Amino acid sequence: MPHPNIHIESAGAITTVTIDRPRRKNACTPAMWAGLRHGFRDIAESSARAVVLAGAGGDFCAGADVGPADDEEASADQPPRHRIDHMRDIADTVMAIHDCPRPVIAKVDGVAVGAGFGMALAADMVWCSERARFSLIFARRGLSLDFGTSWLLPKRIGLHEAKRLAFTGDIIGASRAAELGIVNEVVAAEDLDAAVDQMAATLAAGPPIALANSKRFLNNASNISLFQALEAEALGQGVNFATHDTKEAMRAFVEKRDPAFEGW
Repeated sequence: MPHPNIHIESAGAITTVTIDRPRRKNACTPAMWAGLRHGFRDIAESSARAVVLAGAGGDFCAGADVGPADDEEASADQPPRHRIDHMRDIADTVMAIHDCPRPVIAKVDGVAVGAGFGMALAADMVWCSERARFSLIFARRGLSLDFGTSWLLPKRIGLHEAKRLAFTGDIIGASRAAELGIVNEVVAAEDLDAAVDQMAATLAAGPPIALANSKRFLNNASNISLFQALEAEALGQGVNFATHDTKEAMRAFVEKRDPAFEGW
């Protein structure tokens, strides 16, 4: 385990990462950010085909823990470091989640605020319960945006709506988050686990190499030209056609059956 409050469990091809500090609504300490970072780096090199990112105890994540320490780990003596070093560590955590080659689903129940909101945005897809609440709380704390929200959110919902959430720190519910395009789907709280399990199983059954290529293409799309995108797609298909999985998919098409992808 990368950290006592970060649980990583695998069931078949699906790995679940759970932030487990419910007394603080899963707000993360610096050591917990490190645990998430190292955990996702390990997952990137594992045989997992899909990842679920969740919080324990009815909340997703209340962001960074800025309150007084309430446990031994959070209050332990730490070597003095400049705040910018801590922020760069958090930036590395954003990148580890966002760039994970496996599809990542954020399962949001309860609050996803501040860096917790950013963590959901860093995932590839977001499923949430009807009681989920989202906020860029930074302005209410005298802070500017972090955890990649200044980059991730405008790409998801557009610049004007992103500015509104950033400047006001408003808390929005699940239905409004769906209207804005922040989440893929809203379900009843009692159905959230099953809905995410079903989507994770669908992703895990897909062709890992091809999905990793598509994820990278989509993540890079707003930063490159159409010509560069076409070239990347050509190279990606060149890789795919050399894989067992693409050959299996072609055979399955001819034989009128579902392909059985093996990841090579």
